[in-house]
Amino acid sequence: MPDRRREDGADARTTVVIITRDRRESLLRTLDHLAALPERPPVIVVDNGSADGTPDAVRAHPCGARLLLPGRNTGAVGRNLAVRRASTPYIAFSDDDSWWEPGSLKAAAALFDTYPRLGLLAARTVVEPDGTDDPIDALLASSPLPTRADLPGTPVLGFLGCAAVVRRSAFLAAGGYHPLLFFGAEEALLAYDLTAAGWGVVHQPSLLSHHGPDTGPRPGRAVALRRNALLTAWLRRPLRIALRETGRLLGEWAHGGTDAGRALREALVRFPAALRLRRPLPAWVEDQIALLESDARAGRDR
Repeated sequence: MPDRRREDGADARTTVVIITRDRRESLLRTLDHLAALPERPPVIVVDNGSADGTPDAVRAHPCGARLLLPGRNTGAVGRNLAVRRASTPYIAFSDDDSWWEPGSLKAAAALFDTYPRLGLLAARTVVEPDGTDDPIDALLASSPLPTRADLPGTPVLGFLGCAAVVRRSAFLAAGGYHPLLFFGAEEALLAYDLTAAGWGVVHQPSLLSHHGPDTGPRPGRAVALRRNALLTAWLRRPLRIALRETGRLLGEWAHGGTDAGRALREALVRFPAALRLRRPLPAWVEDQIALLESDARAGRDR
């Protein structure tokens, strides 16, 4: 592998990938932060059909981001398009409202260089402007999965999409983000697939991502999360688990749960494809998921 580090501090081992849609001002703030990084990473922006002038703004920004225009809203799959176009061994994901701490991309690349079975690093996430830790950090840090000498962190089976760095080859071999999910809680399925393929997925809090989310309403978000959790169960989990999750949503819907009903209807449209693409996880990965679920139940009972 060629050495992509330079004496001026630039480190081109990692490409930053961003998907965006109608968030021009937020995206430009993110590009400003990325342009100021000492690593000076290459950046690829996938525009998912913006109508607010985002493509022209990206072309004009001095960070020199490469712009991909798929011509439609590709959802999370837009990240797959960008990863295929990238030429660096590692990929860092940002959202159009998140950016990386100076030095974190260089540190992540060094970890990937050192640990050949490392597939994904889940960074610590600080929510701006308050500077508080995202609640997911505590969940990841408390993972009960056993540590491994060949991995630099706490093994996990989930991560925050705007705060992850992946090994490009592992991401592509695992299939990237699953097209059936489109958007919303799509990270868990990728973590499952990477783990099943033998790649390590770990939380490493020494790496830092900043997230400045829009605090406005997010219509449809809750429904997408429920729908994709159910689809993930049908795509990868044992049949008894998929049936259990389906029954749970049906029960909520029967008791007036509007979001549950919508999630079921949206999942039903995708159900034939989910059955066709179903590929249950190895038993040892399912055992890890069961351990995490048991630990979460115990935490709720405490």
